[in-house]
Parts: sequence; C-alpha cells; structure tokens
Amino acid sequence: MEVKYYKTYSNSLQRDMEYKTYGYAGQGVFVFPSQDQRFYEWEDNGMVEVLAPIIESGLIHLICCDSIDAETWSLTEGDQQKRIELHERWFDYITTELIPAVRRDNEQFIVTGCSMGGYHAGNVFFRRPDLFSALFSMSGLFYADYFFPNYSSELIYRNSPEAYIKEFYDPNILLDQYCNKTIVLCCGQGQWEDITCASTQRLGSLLASKGVSSWVDIWGEDVDHDFSWWRKQAVYHFGKLLEQRIAA
Repeated sequence: MEVKYYKTYSNSLQRDMEYKTYGYAGQGVFVFPSQDQRFYEWEDNGMVEVLAPIIESGLIHLICCDSIDAETWSLTEGDQQKRIELHERWFDYITTELIPAVRRDNEQFIVTGCSMGGYHAGNVFFRRPDLFSALFSMSGLFYADYFFPNYSSELIYRNSPEAYIKEFYDPNILLDQYCNKTIVLCCGQGQWEDITCASTQRLGSLLASKGVSSWVDIWGEDVDHDFSWWRKQAVYHFGKLLEQRIAA
C-alpha cells in the first residue's frame, strides 16, 4: 500500500499541521480522528488494515487529518470563547486549506470518523456539503454544548448540527444542499454509547423532519464505543457505500 506523510504550514492556525494518506486511487475518503487523537490513529487501531483490500485494489484512498481537540473541545477549564474561536480556525484550515490541497479534479469526498471524529465528519458535511458526496459517522455526538456547558455564542451554534439543522429556516434549501448525497449515522448501544446513540437518533429524526434522507443504523447492546466495533462497522458500510457508487 502506498503511504505518504505530510507536514504543511497552516495560515489559519499559524503552525505546521500533519496528515497521512493511504492508497493511490479511487474514491477519496477524508478521515477525522477521535477526541484528542492524531492523524495516525486509524493506522494504529487497525482501521487501515481492515480496509486494506479496498485501498490496495484502488477503490478508495484515505486522507487522515490531525486534530487540535486537546486545545478546543477537551480544554474544559479554558476560556470558552477562545476555545471555540480556535476550533473555527481549525475548521477553516480543514475546509479552505487541507481539502483543496488533497482534492483531485474537484472530487467530492466521503467524510468519516469515530466518536468525536464522527462529530467532526458530520459538522463539516452539514456546513460544507459542496465538498462531500457522503457522510459516514460512527458513534458521533452532534451538539456542541456537551463540551461547552452553560455557554452559548454564534460559533457554538454554528458548530452544533442538532441546533442548526433543527432551526434551519428553509427546508427546500436544505434539501437542495443534500440532494443525491448519502448520509449514514451508525452507532452501537453498548458501553459508553448511551449519549452518542441518543444524539445519533435525534439527528436522524431531525433530518427526516426536514425531508432529508439518512440511514440511522443502530447496532446491538453488545456493541461498545470502541475500535473493535468501529472496524466491523467500517468494513460493512464502506462495502455498502462502494456498491452504491458502482451502481450509480
């Protein structure tokens, strides 16, 4: 498998940022790490390995980005506004610097991630649907106030999919944005999945209330918030996503 490591300077963040790519061809898959984790998390936890057959066959290639969650979402004792402002600069880095740098011929990516990576995938998909053909979120939590309790601002709202989709004033525009796109929200019901499962189901219901189709795929009570299950979900759902792409 072709694996490449990159370190590039971000004007949005005023620092070097790292990422890694796996594979050389096929559908681009943009990957967010889970909370506080790094761009090599999927490699370290066997996600790249279980997807190796479809990567090596040229059906997909992965772009695994870096996070700064430890300075934003997880820094609960920090200044609330500075935290969310820094997150927004990271969002700008992802959407206006990194994605344009790795896109091939203006392709639209499948965007994915587990846990907080699932949240980031959902947030960028719903805010910038022009960049993506599909969302596959595993165990995502889709309301920002979980990490910013007793604090509200325009940026908190802008980064809370449950809030901005619920309050979206024109469902017709929403439908236009997500037309012909695939949305998969997957979560278990086992250990540490109670909050994420509830949020996943709420988001699916909100989308349905706006007329937006999604597949809310809830796995069993033995399915924990853990890579042992995310690996299985990834193999299953990437198979489905590729079937849809080939059929189209």
